[in-house]
Amino acid sequence: MIEQVKAKFHQLFGKEPIMVSSPGRINLIGEHTDYNEGFVLPAAIDKRIIYAIALNGTDTCNTYALFNNEMASFSIHDIRPGGDWVNYLKGVVYQLQQLGLTVKGFDCVVHGDIPIGAGLSSSAAVEGGLAVGLDHLLGFQLSRMQMAKVGQLAEHNFPGVKCGIMDQFANLHGQKDRVMLLDCRSLEYQYFPFEFSKTYKIVLVNSMVHHSLASSEYNVRRAQCEEGVEILKRFFPGITSLRGVTAAQVDQHKSSLPDKVYDRCRFVTQENERVQQACTRLQNNELAEAGRLMYASHDGLSRLYEVSCPELDFLANLAKKRPEVAGARMMGGGFGGCTINLVKIDQVDEFASFVQGRYKDQYGVLPDVYVTSIEDGTKVIAG
Repeated sequence: MIEQVKAKFHQLFGKEPIMVSSPGRINLIGEHTDYNEGFVLPAAIDKRIIYAIALNGTDTCNTYALFNNEMASFSIHDIRPGGDWVNYLKGVVYQLQQLGLTVKGFDCVVHGDIPIGAGLSSSAAVEGGLAVGLDHLLGFQLSRMQMAKVGQLAEHNFPGVKCGIMDQFANLHGQKDRVMLLDCRSLEYQYFPFEFSKTYKIVLVNSMVHHSLASSEYNVRRAQCEEGVEILKRFFPGITSLRGVTAAQVDQHKSSLPDKVYDRCRFVTQENERVQQACTRLQNNELAEAGRLMYASHDGLSRLYEVSCPELDFLANLAKKRPEVAGARMMGGGFGGCTINLVKIDQVDEFASFVQGRYKDQYGVLPDVYVTSIEDGTKVIAG
């Protein structure tokens, strides 16, 4: 893929680019907690966006996407939301400018093997790859967290998805064979070795139900959480987010919350507790216990947060019956996308065959299965 991207760049622009590799991400546990200032446990994976990029001495940004053979150009002096994939690039350039940085015109070719709409955060990979590329070419010397915030704000202001910072953080901070506990309030983080990489694989099963985080439901969930915070402030005046209360405190004031708002608040506060418990279980090499927390997470996402779908529930229930699976749940924003499964290495093929067969019998569609590894975050690579 790297050679393919470089060759296309040479063909279109006739000069030598730098190459950037920008990964997708998985999230072991901690869903919809990031925009509630909670905890998440993500990692970067070996599905990636590849950039070839070089400055062009003009005020125009020329971008070519190999995945759909489409060229798009825009002026650095007139950046407005619009377009499909190029909207994410525009957002990054605009947010860099908002930091007072001088962005110059560039040429780039972009390609990748992150499945679109599968919950692996292809959008954050597009954002992070461009941010790192421009930082390298223009000598901005931004920190990784600054670039993550650039990507997050790009997504807020251009596609219009009010996402938390987890996806962009994981894309830029990933380390091989390590998961990351991120506190989305303080932005403090620590790495935990994924000790099970020699005995278990992270296997993603794509429901083939396409989701779009730009759909109204994602922002509705966020608004419901904010409504809950405003009500709970009457009892806990110092809070600014659901991070400031426990599940027990939400239960204590259930009668003051609309039913749906209560469900959302209950899920988020329980999920924050599960993330912290999962870190303890991983540190103690208690994978079965960590797996049970993943199943509980899925149950909450389905029943309380209502972001699952019948197909994802079916896949999670299939995994729960398999002895080679330590844990499983839906992953990502929801309404489609993938389940994440921790599967014994020597039974991955058997698991994949079983799940694909049962899913096809039920829904008439063969689901894609991705066997992934935990890899480094976005970086400039040798061409």
